[in-house]
Amino acid sequence: MMAGMVSLTGLRRFLDLQQQREWMQGQTILSDADERSESLELRFKYVTRFEKLLRRPQAQQVLDIIRDYGHHCIPIPRRTERYYWSVSCLPSTPGKALVRVNASWMELFSLYADGEGIRALFLVHLSDFTTDHSLDRGRVDEAFLERCVTTPEDVSYVFPRGEDIFGIKVRGVSSISKVLGAPRTLRAIRAFNLTHMNRGRNAYQASHCYSLADHMLSGHVG
Repeated sequence: MMAGMVSLTGLRRFLDLQQQREWMQGQTILSDADERSESLELRFKYVTRFEKLLRRPQAQQVLDIIRDYGHHCIPIPRRTERYYWSVSCLPSTPGKALVRVNASWMELFSLYADGEGIRALFLVHLSDFTTDHSLDRGRVDEAFLERCVTTPEDVSYVFPRGEDIFGIKVRGVSSISKVLGAPRTLRAIRAFNLTHMNRGRNAYQASHCYSLADHMLSGHVG
């Protein structure tokens, strides 16, 4: 390939690595697009599912948390909507999630019913949550995880597929919000999301629910 002809993939089309790093560290507010590209066909396709979600007792909790996630965890979400990340409403995949955020071929974040409340699954890099930043599953920093939530009983973890993938399960709006608000956990969530948004186009574009995305992006600045 000739010099200067390198093909950029993923977020590198919009943000250089320094900009991504600064956003991940919370050192900058990125400038996003003013307008969103939209598929009316997709918007209408999932309206019924969204209305069904709104009838669930957990609806307001879901909308509040998904808005926080959209504001804090996805870089330039308007510019990258659907093509680099998507959100699905009551997806038909196993697990009975209420909502799920995806990028590339990877699930990033899911919310589930937990009685009248909700629970969350955050996928992150295991190395961000071990005491020595290794991939040793025996070195999970459990003390730190317990400090990230309102009560220690609210957090647990799983090891999904992949060597450097770690699943953090959190119960309750209060604890989920605390995880999203803690600098170290937010940085780790952003790092994982950057990894997968940089892998190229989102494989789940066809399941994007614009009605949910409206709430994720409402009032979003930067």
